[in-house]
Amino acid sequence: MSETLDAPPCGALKSMFWRSEILQVMYWLRGEGFGEEVDASVIERFLGVDAATGIEYLDQLVEEGLIDRIGDLYTLSELGRREGGLEFAESFEDLTNSAHGECGPDCPHCFPPEGVETDCTEGCPAFELSQEVSRA
Repeated sequence: MSETLDAPPCGALKSMFWRSEILQVMYWLRGEGFGEEVDASVIERFLGVDAATGIEYLDQLVEEGLIDRIGDLYTLSELGRREGGLEFAESFEDLTNSAHGECGPDCPHCFPPEGVETDCTEGCPAFELSQEVSRA
């Protein structure tokens, strides 16, 4: 089995790693409009795992009910779309935060819990608004 990402060497952890990676890439491809269905060559191209190994992991996800198989093609099931979305959101959480001034009063960066330092400055409109409210 040829795997080029930094997958853990142990069986259970390795399966969890590839589960997450496959769900994320299928979710992303679907969300970007590149298609609902993938084959092993797509997994090989995007994740660097050879097609035969990719099929093994895809088939495991079929058994778990996360992916449906239609001939040589695979598509996310309803459960797979939810799980893929969660995996994707968690992995890219740091890249999808709002910029200063684009957040609201529930922003954990501009309005952290009491006693937690913030990296917000007076240049952030949301921070300035919070200061005005706290002074009132």
